[in-house]
Amino acid sequence: MYSENNKPRTRGIPKWLKRKNKRPELYQPNELSDGNDQDESDDYLDDILVRSIEMDPCTPTNNELRIFVGTWNVAGRSPIGSLAVDLDEWLNLKDAADIYVLGFQEIVPLKTRTVIGAEDPTEATNWNGLIGKALNDKYGCPWLTPLVNRISSDNYLYVPVLDSERRKSLSSYSATPMRERSKTIHTTPNVGSKYKLMASKKMVGVFISVWMRNELLRKYCVSNVKVCSVACGIMGYLGNKGSVSVSMSIEGTSFCFIAAHLASGEKKGDEGRRNHQVSEIFRRTSFPRSFGDDDNPHPLTILGHDRIFWFGDLNYRLYLEDSLARQLIKKQDWRALQDFDQLRREQEYGGVFQGWKEGDIEFAPTYKYSQSNCNRYSGGLPSRTGEKQRTPAWCDRILWYGKGVKQLSYFRSESKFSDHRPVSALFSTQIEVVKSNSARVVGLQTILPTILPNEQTGTSRGEDKGNSTLLSLMIKDLEASPRYMQQS
Repeated sequence: MYSENNKPRTRGIPKWLKRKNKRPELYQPNELSDGNDQDESDDYLDDILVRSIEMDPCTPTNNELRIFVGTWNVAGRSPIGSLAVDLDEWLNLKDAADIYVLGFQEIVPLKTRTVIGAEDPTEATNWNGLIGKALNDKYGCPWLTPLVNRISSDNYLYVPVLDSERRKSLSSYSATPMRERSKTIHTTPNVGSKYKLMASKKMVGVFISVWMRNELLRKYCVSNVKVCSVACGIMGYLGNKGSVSVSMSIEGTSFCFIAAHLASGEKKGDEGRRNHQVSEIFRRTSFPRSFGDDDNPHPLTILGHDRIFWFGDLNYRLYLEDSLARQLIKKQDWRALQDFDQLRREQEYGGVFQGWKEGDIEFAPTYKYSQSNCNRYSGGLPSRTGEKQRTPAWCDRILWYGKGVKQLSYFRSESKFSDHRPVSALFSTQIEVVKSNSARVVGLQTILPTILPNEQTGTSRGEDKGNSTLLSLMIKDLEASPRYMQQS
């Protein structure tokens, strides 16, 4: 439909329809004049059409986003100022991304008091503070730089301040029970910082923090920022294991980020517990609509999103004897070691994450390092008493699902802060730009009622029905999608 310079072809299209026609597929030239008889009314229609098409407050010129996804089990340790050096290396700020999505596990010790007690936002606040300083520091040491607009809550959602007309088209945040309600701050991007905190959610030790470059907040329409937590630890419902997720839409592309901490253990059958928890997270994660949402449909479930990233301490181990695993690690034969990787075996057997992608692992296993000597793996030395015997494994992983995602890098960092090494991946993806069609379509229907058939204009639907099962939620996602509404 378009030539190389992104201009529509002109053959058989009236002059007044040629100009700046950004969506030619909406029109049916065969039903219109062949363009041979022009009069003054054509110029009038031309002006109105061009004005309606140009009414687009958010039209980015470059639709590529670079997304950094990182995961780190910090073994219950509180962040300290000097850790900013490790953060700088992990975040790879010399090759800065547009969005930083960071998932943490065990930001608090998994003791009885922290698991069944009330949520304490202190550690989440401290981590957000340190991340914010690392991303936004310009001079000197980040840990000595005061944090502007300190976030004092473990649950946070960003809602931009917009003019009255654009406020109608973008959502606020989903209505959740009071105990789950996030602190929402209506604010404009801070001109004094490079990155803005978009969403933050903590459940016991599982924590997610999402940051976006300020200039992109002015360039793109960001909406429907929502969070959800799923606890599936002790007795299947305590938060020592589970996930915290963030859903958000950037222009016409929806994103879902899931930070998870799955069941530990390297005994036979433990992989089944992890598979079950993955299924529970899929089933119980939802982003319900609320009164404050805009008219644009947003996904209700994980699989309803266009781009999905799942990361965390997934705890999948190696189907390999400890001594043999250590021999392959010493040889740095990562390909041979991957043949025994539990997660990839489970994917092949259809147990979990079918159809999901992960980059080639070309780094050493990330768990478990010795506390007495952080340069070697725990165990392997029978003479040492009191040290846990653990076969090294790639417990910390990053997977993705959806079209249009390209992984640029996948590596681990060498921070010795905990018994896990942090892992990160850099992705590139294109987003679909949503034009502000409301005024344009109404104008065109008024002037040219034959251009758009009635079935393409969309119809209102009644209230969603059915129980909140995974299947019913996915059906709701399908029925709410623009493509479905156009076809129905």
